Amino acid sequence: MSDGTKIEWTEATWNPITGCSVTSPGCTNCYAMKLAGTRLRNHASRAGLTAESQAGPVWTGEVRFNEQWLDQPLRWKRPRMIFVCAHGDLFHESVPDKWIDRVFAVMALCPQHTFQVLTKRSARVREYLTDNLAVRVQNAVDNLEPDGLWKFKGHEPWVISDIRDSERGDYLPNLWLGVSVEDQARADERIPDLLATPAGVRWLSCEPLLGPVDLRSWLPDCYECGASCGLRLPSPPKVERCTECGEECGPETEPMFSEGCPKCSGELEFICPDCGHYMVYQHPDTPNLDWIVVGGESGPGARPMHPDWARSLRDQCAAAGVPFFFKQWGNYRPTSDANGEYMIPVAKKQAGRLLDGVQHDRMPRGQDA
Repeated sequence: MSDGTKIEWTEATWNPITGCSVTSPGCTNCYAMKLAGTRLRNHASRAGLTAESQAGPVWTGEVRFNEQWLDQPLRWKRPRMIFVCAHGDLFHESVPDKWIDRVFAVMALCPQHTFQVLTKRSARVREYLTDNLAVRVQNAVDNLEPDGLWKFKGHEPWVISDIRDSERGDYLPNLWLGVSVEDQARADERIPDLLATPAGVRWLSCEPLLGPVDLRSWLPDCYECGASCGLRLPSPPKVERCTECGEECGPETEPMFSEGCPKCSGELEFICPDCGHYMVYQHPDTPNLDWIVVGGESGPGARPMHPDWARSLRDQCAAAGVPFFFKQWGNYRPTSDANGEYMIPVAKKQAGRLLDGVQHDRMPRGQDA
């Protein structure tokens, strides 16, 4: 755990649970796995969680609950963005529900913080967070009181009425829930689970990005041009016109299809800014991706990320109005000559964070870095 971190999109890390197992191609060069088997191999929180192999340390699948760190966010009074389980997966199959309950109880006691949870186990996170979360969290909060954790809280905790939402389902408003997506196969597998799971913010970590990823299946499209036209914007949509009076109803007017244009009762159209044709309207309450983080791989054995993969995601986010964060190139950077563009190995610091000369630090909810 650390109050302060070099991870660009967060401010602190909290590791109540450590340990994991390799589950998809993005895990091959996991920095936490390598660290647990080298510099931290004798630390009580990591000892025995990896085994040696020809490729170096590999997770054994054993996980560990670090009781001594459970109350850390309660001690931090200043609001922070906190990456939860940076050296494990909170929803790993070996983590019992009762451990997760206690972690969520602490998050519920700390509404001043934003908790960023990232998982590759999308099916389990969907099951857990849609199974009577409010009651389980309240019970866990009640059970924490004898441990003396209440004495650290400087803010009023969430209660069942705060967590429960009859339309969206139970969720913690200060939870940013994300899934790792390193290629299209993992996107197709994990994003539907994410969008079916209630959370304050839903996001993707496309790091290490190992192939092209097309997110347009989960974004609104234009009837004619097929582009993601940007209607995944805060309600009400910003591009709207009436077929009868031509009035631009403006962003302050709530579109009502049943009643039509508030000026003349005519039908409302939604126009694609790219081609001028009608757009599909997606209701603002429909779950959407709220944030995309993209990065290349670093460390020994790092695999290069093609610049066009990152550019494509940047452009998809721009078209759909989704904040885009470019974290790093990793241990390769793009260069070009008369033969075209290619990647060359360099130190991570030399590669930097600029994508086509621009640093992208967009965050959801206006919390841009």
